[in-house]
Amino acid sequence: MQTDLNTVRACAIVITYNPELSVLLRLIGEIGNQCDLLLIDNASSNASDFISIVEGNRRCIGVRQLAKNVGLASAMNLGLKEIQEAGYSLAVLFDQDSLVPVSFFSDMKTALKEAEARLGPRVAAVGPRVRNPHSGKQMPFKLFNRLFNRSDVKVPGSEKLFQADFLISSGCLLVLKHLNSVGLMKDSYFIDNIDLEWCFRAKANDFVTVGTDHSYLLHSIGEPDDNPLVQAGIMVSHSPLRSYYSTRNRFDLYRQRHAPLGWKLRDMPRFLLKTLWLVLFSKQRKAYWDNICKGIADSKGLQ
Repeated sequence: MQTDLNTVRACAIVITYNPELSVLLRLIGEIGNQCDLLLIDNASSNASDFISIVEGNRRCIGVRQLAKNVGLASAMNLGLKEIQEAGYSLAVLFDQDSLVPVSFFSDMKTALKEAEARLGPRVAAVGPRVRNPHSGKQMPFKLFNRLFNRSDVKVPGSEKLFQADFLISSGCLLVLKHLNSVGLMKDSYFIDNIDLEWCFRAKANDFVTVGTDHSYLLHSIGEPDDNPLVQAGIMVSHSPLRSYYSTRNRFDLYRQRHAPLGWKLRDMPRFLLKTLWLVLFSKQRKAYWDNICKGIADSKGLQ
């Protein structure tokens, strides 16, 4: 049955950890003009600077201040369970440094309606086109188990929907009833590759994930870097500690049957290239090497 947009209730879930105040408050203001919102704070050191402002937003249904940083995945799961119990049908996840246009939520609902009309009721998630706020570069919607024509493959009959094996979590609209079948985010991942693993799991359970140009999200992935591989979009820059999580989680994903073989075959050389670059040319080469080795070792016991 197609989603009735006239009755469906949506709520945004914003996860924060030591956010840049100006960007966060702009995001909260934009969301609050369009949709209900719930904020989950991962024990930010600057929480006192924004909590009361967020609570004062007319569409805020609550702020949950956690006693410690439980990680992005667990924080998202806390929010998803809360709004599902509160009777919402749709969730939209947000990182603290994203920005949305004024018609974002209505446009995303339109995208979901079209996706369900064309692809059936097993659409689990719809993701907006992601644009870099500094360069304007757009992220393609990718398919992994194909040799050719792997990016921005349109859903048949549509000009604004795209087949996608992966959607980034920020800005992603989730149909909450499907969480009963797909499951929540993988808590043990903490941060990095959480969205990748969830999308792979959804696809493995015969659900559909769809990208759309009905709307867009301004969002930077990774950290600024003058590395030519980063500039070319071949790899993403992260701190040595983030490299631990990304390494550990990707090696766990390599072992998972629900991860597409095409992704594994493409990601392994990319990981080796990035590791080689970091240990040869980074000023923090020892820190990167130690964290990457620890990540590989710890991936074997990850639940």
